[in-house]
Amino acid sequence: MAYAVNESTKPALEIFRRFDVDTQLGILWFGYLDIKNQLQPAPPPSVESLGKAVFDRIKVLSHQEQLQAQRDLLQGKANDISQSYNTLIPNAKLEVWLLLAQGMEDGTIIPVPSDYQLPSETDEFTAIIKQLDFEQRINFMLSVV
Repeated sequence: MAYAVNESTKPALEIFRRFDVDTQLGILWFGYLDIKNQLQPAPPPSVESLGKAVFDRIKVLSHQEQLQAQRDLLQGKANDISQSYNTLIPNAKLEVWLLLAQGMEDGTIIPVPSDYQLPSETDEFTAIIKQLDFEQRINFMLSVV
């Protein structure tokens, strides 16, 4: 099932797609930091999730392989992990990215360097995102993934 892009997030999505993959990963990281306190608690661990299965495959890789796996997901590269990811519904894909961000926080996933800052070319994008409410930001992230 394809995910329909919401008109309120379309300008941000168009700008996001112009950035290189590492800038896109940085944006996803800072986007997670921006909304993480508003996210509802995760479902109980007893609930098996397809998104978690993809995350678990990435988690066991070396840090450099984890970074490459994330790049591959955003770029749509053909490999085993991407093929599993591509079969997921949008909400499960978003779950993969949320789990990756949580893994960055707890050290199981390669972290964004502590001194990393988004390039100045992202200023227009950031201004657009800051105007979106929480639901619209989630909609944007669903569109990206």
